[in-house]
Amino acid sequence: MTTMQATLAMPAATELLPLIPELVLVGAAFALLMLDLFLKDSQRVVTHVLSIATLVLVGGLIAAGVGVGDDTTVLNGMFVRDTMADVLKVTTCVVSAIALLFVWPYLRERGLYKGEVSVLMLFAVLGMMLLTSAGSLIMVYLGLELLALSSYALVAIDRDNKLASEAAMKYFVLGALASGLLLYGMSLVYGATGSLDLAAIREAAPGVAQPMLLLTGVAFMVAGISFKFGAAPFHMWLPDVYHGAPTPITLFIGSAPKLAAFAMVVRLLGFGAAPLAEHWQPMLAVLAALSLVVGNVIALMQTNLKRMLAYSTISHVGFLFLGLAGGGAEGYAAAMFYAISYALMATAAFGAIVLLARRGFEADNIDDFKGLNARDPWSAGMVLCVMASLAGIPPFLGFWAKLAVLRAAINGGMLWLAIVGVVFAVIGAFYYLRVIKVMYFDEPVGEPVLPRDDRALRLVFGVNALGLLVLGVFWNPLMAWCQAAFA
Repeated sequence: MTTMQATLAMPAATELLPLIPELVLVGAAFALLMLDLFLKDSQRVVTHVLSIATLVLVGGLIAAGVGVGDDTTVLNGMFVRDTMADVLKVTTCVVSAIALLFVWPYLRERGLYKGEVSVLMLFAVLGMMLLTSAGSLIMVYLGLELLALSSYALVAIDRDNKLASEAAMKYFVLGALASGLLLYGMSLVYGATGSLDLAAIREAAPGVAQPMLLLTGVAFMVAGISFKFGAAPFHMWLPDVYHGAPTPITLFIGSAPKLAAFAMVVRLLGFGAAPLAEHWQPMLAVLAALSLVVGNVIALMQTNLKRMLAYSTISHVGFLFLGLAGGGAEGYAAAMFYAISYALMATAAFGAIVLLARRGFEADNIDDFKGLNARDPWSAGMVLCVMASLAGIPPFLGFWAKLAVLRAAINGGMLWLAIVGVVFAVIGAFYYLRVIKVMYFDEPVGEPVLPRDDRALRLVFGVNALGLLVLGVFWNPLMAWCQAAFA
């Protein structure tokens, strides 16, 4: 290699350093895909364990700051590695590893576990990480579609189940519609500013020749983002997908992707379209109010626990939008804190269903939890922690998350929205407390259902549930990390 060739090669290698976690993840995913070809069904636990180890390794590399010091932008501005990205990526790896721990016993018991399940989840995590670090519209769309395509396949993993197949089709069709809206909005923004780079769009936005074209593009992007979040009135896919997908797959798609979706909002709107905040913040405020109303009111009428949690997800998206609508560093930090808190709460909520489920019995109705305290006080206590946190009861983590976004909305001049949030937080507490009530005060219907005798699964669920209480007591460090991301 000549001196000139060496000089030209060095910047390329340097630019790859911040992408070391992503490169390790994609390399491991392809390696596991090849390894799975040589494994028998009885040996597929190897693929599963290695997938969890990969997520632990990637999360450790990010937490250790491998390949980066302070905020770094590489690949001509397409990839951004900053504090927000690192915190969200580490949390994504943790939540996804928990999801994989719940996946194994459930799918293995039903004969559904294939090696591609864990590989698809790794590719979905890769999509989330690219979306979290996106510095251009191209990277946003690349990460989003990698996440979406992997999620469609995961929902359809039980091909012989009509409910799962229907859910996958609805997810695919409406997800394609959302992607189309987002892509159309991006094309309008590009047409107005002449750039795909978010930093360049931010600089060009105040003086564009066609401001209406830019505003229309931003409006379409808000609609696409709302579809991906499942915010009302773009929520029609969410209850059916959550209900139809296998429960541990619902656990995965209902938790970690919310972190990536939050990052997408911050990158596209909070950074790229920051000069237009006076236009898109009222849009998010209206979507927040609609999500709070629709999610909480319809959740009150549900008897199926998975559908109840699906509609409660819509209401939690409303709370997350409270912080984003408030705007500013405080609003974004509060919304990030809420996204992380909800991801941890969602894994535990759906994990409770996995804990009670058996082959031929899904334990996804509220009545299935009747009298649980009399049969297994420990499991009932853990479920109580989860439901209390989701309801926002102090001192659990959910209380501080709601308090943070309500304060951000008030400080952002959205007092009316904060009042709506408080009212529907009280209404929403009812259906969570109903689950606690049936566990402790109702007699079981039919043959009593006992949690599975799986110590590893019970330990994972217990750590997840108790973590909501521990983080509720010691919530300051987590909030400080979120605030440091926007300092």
